[in-house]
Amino acid sequence: MTGKPAQTIDAFHRGAFHLVQPKGRGHRAGMDAMLLAALVADDRPVRVADLGAGAGAAGLAVASRLTNADVVLFERSAEMADYARRSILLPENAHLAGRVSVVDADVTLTAKARNDAGLTDESFHHVIMNPPFNDGGDRRTPDALKAEAHAMTDGLFESWIRTAGAIMIPGGQLSLIARPQSIAEIVIACGRRFGGIEITAIHPREGENAVRILVTAIKGSRARLSLRAPLIMHEEGSHKFSPLVDDFNNGRAAYARLRLSPVSR
Repeated sequence: MTGKPAQTIDAFHRGAFHLVQPKGRGHRAGMDAMLLAALVADDRPVRVADLGAGAGAAGLAVASRLTNADVVLFERSAEMADYARRSILLPENAHLAGRVSVVDADVTLTAKARNDAGLTDESFHHVIMNPPFNDGGDRRTPDALKAEAHAMTDGLFESWIRTAGAIMIPGGQLSLIARPQSIAEIVIACGRRFGGIEITAIHPREGENAVRILVTAIKGSRARLSLRAPLIMHEEGSHKFSPLVDDFNNGRAAYARLRLSPVSR
């Protein structure tokens, strides 16, 4: 007789919230999710959609830091959505459980099917996403759950950003994390849907090449693209996080400079 799959319960933001995750398989949340969550800075009552939420790390991080935010975790994998639901039900998360929900949905759906799945047109102020962005060769891993979370498919950014544009209110903010080689695809996918694109390169240490990019954009904006100062993860010669990154990792600060316009609310 086989038991339930192995899992762990992990504390994030110095215990501000906890996450139930698969152990030894699937995607394990870490710094990428915390950096993504740090892009959302809005103290007013807002609705936030976390697309491809997995176990819910980024969305829960937003909810733990922004007490006026209601967060919906959208996840296609029934198994990962179940982990997210178990995370919400943890006693350690009781203080935010009423503001976080999970919806089983494929974020690549379109038109009526998308709305019927709960991805409702113009209903969110912020949309965040940490989509699968590894090379498609990762699909060959025997861990199917991990492959689904990590391996990019053709047209991924176009379909995900199309959904983000549909479910977001005018003036709302898109936030995502990806690899540097996806910059062109992301900018093209934003097209006329989003402007005011801001890109931040994330470098492991001074003098090393970027390994991630953070991107924010505003629906309907016509502002030009800008490159922000790079973010350095670690102090020179060590694995210690730089002070700013440590603040993001522990929920003490937000990285976004973009704000929703009062006229769009």
